[in-house]
Amino acid sequence: MSTDPAVRYERKGPVATVTMNRPRYRNAQNSAMTYALDDAFQQAARDDRVGVVILAGAGEHFSAGHDIGTPERDAHLPHAHRAGLWWDHSDKAGADSRFARESEVYLGMCRRWRELPKPVIASVQGACVAGGLMLAWVCDLIVASEDAFFADPVVRMGIPGVEYFAHPWVMPPRVAKEFLYTGDRMSARRAYEIGMVNHVVPCEELSARTRELASRIAAMPRMGLALAKRAVNQAEDLQGLHSGLDAAFALHHLAHAHNAETGGDPLGGMDIGAMKAKERGA
Repeated sequence: MSTDPAVRYERKGPVATVTMNRPRYRNAQNSAMTYALDDAFQQAARDDRVGVVILAGAGEHFSAGHDIGTPERDAHLPHAHRAGLWWDHSDKAGADSRFARESEVYLGMCRRWRELPKPVIASVQGACVAGGLMLAWVCDLIVASEDAFFADPVVRMGIPGVEYFAHPWVMPPRVAKEFLYTGDRMSARRAYEIGMVNHVVPCEELSARTRELASRIAAMPRMGLALAKRAVNQAEDLQGLHSGLDAAFALHHLAHAHNAETGGDPLGGMDIGAMKAKERGA
């Protein structure tokens, strides 16, 4: 087991950088990382010296998604809930357990972080896949390196998409359908063309260019930024984002239940090896 912190936090001037720190596993998100991210976002929210937050990933990749198979997978362990009031999942079985856990660590946490009253910028390189999309999508802006790619391949599991189902709001509906139906990777350039990404920059300039943007924004009045963020978030919710997330989350769990009932595995038999084989067309 790694002794390195799952998340690093650093403040330089008015910019706080929150870095996912499991590069060996392409920053796959276990529960330890999820709660460490929440700690870091809370620290940034409380610190009046912080005007803008950058979310980054250590190593070659932003995040390969949820941890579905590393040695540090900890989905079975209890954690004190922060995002909602569902019961502890660790001593439950079936949908009783999975719905409680995912309501907290996936949908609930993403909604919680989306409401952080300071601008958050995702700095994305390499893989931004499945659960990685959720983290990037709750950020206000996305700066991507030229090698970045985006994908939600979970339809291969018989599941309609990741838990924070923002697809039809971050991209046009027909693009979202193709993205889901094929599971193909979307390049940073294509993500920029459809408006999902704000800037695409050379790989070696990603950190500096993201920080430059963060510093410019941090010079704006804090209250003005917080209110502007809330105004845009409220507009998205009026366009159906909040209720759409609830509806898609229910379908997500219907798919888990169907997989478990028909095949004995809520992930449809798709472990890391099987997912990679499917992606290669094997």
